[in-house]
Amino acid sequence: MSQARPHIPARPDLPPIPGVSRPSGLPAWGTDAGLAVLLVLAPALSQPSMDPSRLAWSLLLGFETVGTAAVVLRRRLPATAFLTVLAAYVVALVTGAALGAKLTLLASLTLAVVVHGLGSRCPDRRRTGAAVLGGVVLVLAGLWVNRLTADRSTFQGGIDVLAVLAPMPSAWALGFAGRTRRALLAAAEQRAADATREQRLRAEQAAERERIRIAHEMHDMVAHSLTLLVVQAEALRARGDELPDWARTRIDGLAAAGRRTGGELRDLLRMLRDPAEEPPRRPAPDLTELATLLDSHRAAGGTVDATVGTVPDALPRPVRLAAYRIVQEALSNARRHAPGAPVRLAVTVADAVAGERARLRLDVVNARPTRPAVPSDGSGLGLVSMAERVEALGGELTVGPTGDGGFRVLATMPLETPGA
Repeated sequence: MSQARPHIPARPDLPPIPGVSRPSGLPAWGTDAGLAVLLVLAPALSQPSMDPSRLAWSLLLGFETVGTAAVVLRRRLPATAFLTVLAAYVVALVTGAALGAKLTLLASLTLAVVVHGLGSRCPDRRRTGAAVLGGVVLVLAGLWVNRLTADRSTFQGGIDVLAVLAPMPSAWALGFAGRTRRALLAAAEQRAADATREQRLRAEQAAERERIRIAHEMHDMVAHSLTLLVVQAEALRARGDELPDWARTRIDGLAAAGRRTGGELRDLLRMLRDPAEEPPRRPAPDLTELATLLDSHRAAGGTVDATVGTVPDALPRPVRLAAYRIVQEALSNARRHAPGAPVRLAVTVADAVAGERARLRLDVVNARPTRPAVPSDGSGLGLVSMAERVEALGGELTVGPTGDGGFRVLATMPLETPGA
């Protein structure tokens, strides 16, 4: 069964094909200006050798004035420009033949340019056909008037008219070829843009499916286990009169931590399923809840000696959240890998010095464990997460064992977030 292709909305803005660049060239007005100068200069240089009379120069000047205006308009009105130049050229030739003046053959360059524009800029076949038919009528009418008004046979149309008109189909064919090439290039760019959008859409759909899969796995594996843990803790609390005081305290802390973590996990799962969903209304923890975090660590059987200096109230939210998560992860690692070891926590602010900003300093050190740790399959993602948080804020993180068998986590972060 063939897979349905995703719907790709059409867009008028087409990106360039990768690896293919358009020629920059001159702007349209620059091209027209240069072309107009060439079309005026070439006939003006050759007219003295053909007929230096004042009448011939007057006819050439009038024709070139009309032709220059038509060349400028050929991009927007190709059919009108073609008929205008052809009519002006026929009038100049017929008038010159009647009065005994000749125009240089290079004056027909202007006619060739507008014929090229007709093939290049007029995709409407009916309009092109009507313009060609009108041009034939103008040429036949000019030949008839020329026969009636010219006295000498040298000025009557014949082989000269054929010499002027013979190259015009080639000029139109060149313009048509250029228009066809532009159409093919636009179609190729459209296909490339469609392929790029389809690839991007497929990548987004794959990422969305993976987020949903991860959310389902986390819900089935983590959320259910966490719920079971809270239920068991609540069941033990119901029989608290049968437990010693230290056990009741730890069970209360375990139940509170389970409920809090369960709420944060539900918010995370909702965001994984739909990133566009409204952010959770439950505020994320920060340094203002450090005392609660330390109490939960003590309730879980740990010991911690905390020294907290004066922290500015206007500390940016990302810095406060990162600081809380770093301390939380460090305390969790101490309970897991160094059970019974005392922990020393210091939260201070280093004042700004020359060339450096004021920084928040977190120093968490646990001593040697007092009893063997329970084996665990830790992946080190907690340390990676701490490093990413600190790096995102432009700080530094140093972790590693101490000389007495303990472990130290030292994080420094600027009080102002990057870009603030």
